[in-house]
Amino acid sequence: MKKIVYLGSKDIGYACLKHLYDYRNSLDIEIVGVLTNPRGEKVIGFCRDRSIKIIDGLDEFINIEACDIAISVQYHDILQKEHIEKAKEIIVNLHIAPLPEYRGCNQCSYAIINNDKEFGTTIHRLEEGIDSGAIMFEKRFPIQDGCWVEDLFQIACDNSLSLFQESLPQIISGDFELIPQASLLPERKTSIHYRNEINDLKNIDLSWSKEKIERHIRATYMPGFEPPYTIINNRKIYFGREN
Repeated sequence: MKKIVYLGSKDIGYACLKHLYDYRNSLDIEIVGVLTNPRGEKVIGFCRDRSIKIIDGLDEFINIEACDIAISVQYHDILQKEHIEKAKEIIVNLHIAPLPEYRGCNQCSYAIINNDKEFGTTIHRLEEGIDSGAIMFEKRFPIQDGCWVEDLFQIACDNSLSLFQESLPQIISGDFELIPQASLLPERKTSIHYRNEINDLKNIDLSWSKEKIERHIRATYMPGFEPPYTIINNRKIYFGREN
């Protein structure tokens, strides 16, 4: 029986953990601990209801006695070498974007900004660096014309859960091929974006073309976060989405 440590949060992290737990017997695994964060309320509640150990951060993860495989889904901290080496077989990460095209944060926003016609989701080996590990499994799908970032993110999450469910038996058994991202660069572009870059994307310049303004609004309007805006007379004027 393989020992699994799970790292995750948000709705997609909860959904993948639930699937992992539901299929634990057929996969012959034991979830020995879960790491999450304050935004992982569903994950925390799920673990408490089923008496699954909640690991208190990466320092405690280092002290876990046995870990064959670790699985990361929307986990917030960057793992260092000592964390990666804790898993005897492999640590994998579900990255809700295509690789190597979009590493880092706010990938859906940049896909819309760049007028991409296709997006995707990827399961890769977690290595040192940001979303730089070899690709194990991936799924691609079209971006509809006029797509908003909240819609693209939901579609990406739905496809990510599907990819996770389809690939999990092979992750556990080790039946997969590792494709280095560098080997794909001749046919795929690459970029990396950081969390604070979204603030620049939201600042709308009214001298832009109508199409560019509309595209930036679609790419950055996400409920629960500051909306895109323009500045007039030192005052922010926000843009929204009609229902």
